[in-house]
Amino acid sequence: MKSLSGKQIIDALAKISDAVTSDLYLEEVLKLIVTVTAEVMNSKICSLMLLDKSTNELVVKATQSISEAYNKKPNLKLGEGIAGCVAQQGKPITVTDVRKDQRYLSQDIARKEKLCSLLSVPLVFKGNVIGVLNCYTVKPHRFTQAEIRVIRSIANQAAIVIENFRLVAESQVIQEELEARKLIERAKGVLMKRENLTEQGAYKLIQKY
Repeated sequence: MKSLSGKQIIDALAKISDAVTSDLYLEEVLKLIVTVTAEVMNSKICSLMLLDKSTNELVVKATQSISEAYNKKPNLKLGEGIAGCVAQQGKPITVTDVRKDQRYLSQDIARKEKLCSLLSVPLVFKGNVIGVLNCYTVKPHRFTQAEIRVIRSIANQAAIVIENFRLVAESQVIQEELEARKLIERAKGVLMKRENLTEQGAYKLIQKY
């Protein structure tokens, strides 16, 4: 793996930071994050998995890989596999060869895609793990502390971007709900006056429609 320059690191973090104020959709931002990370780390496959709180499963949400087998990897429960352990413990894990590590559950895919070493780091936002960022190499590689720090920085930046998108989406939903309530209240008032109905009667009529 090539050594990382300070300019590469700064450029990578800047690209991810710019996504906060961009017009991109979340899916496009996640794709940008894994593409930038793969470029910086010279990684064959870089993937980003997000934690689905309803199922406690990690789901692959973005990868720059064209491997259909990898892109369709099954979800992982917390504590399951390497990424599941990272999400559960909130700490990075490095593996020299995933094809020989029994904790890695997709060894058939790893052999097919010639994946070897893995660096997996948590995406943490305000003390909570929201996902995992994975980087694979095709040759055995011992990740240095400097490399781990770089990927952790990218992961932390990515977590901020992702949560900002979620907050915006939630605020939009709340705003739409408020607007809907206002419309219902107006409609109730019109029906009560025009049809000489009680408030409950007007509401039932609206539900019927």
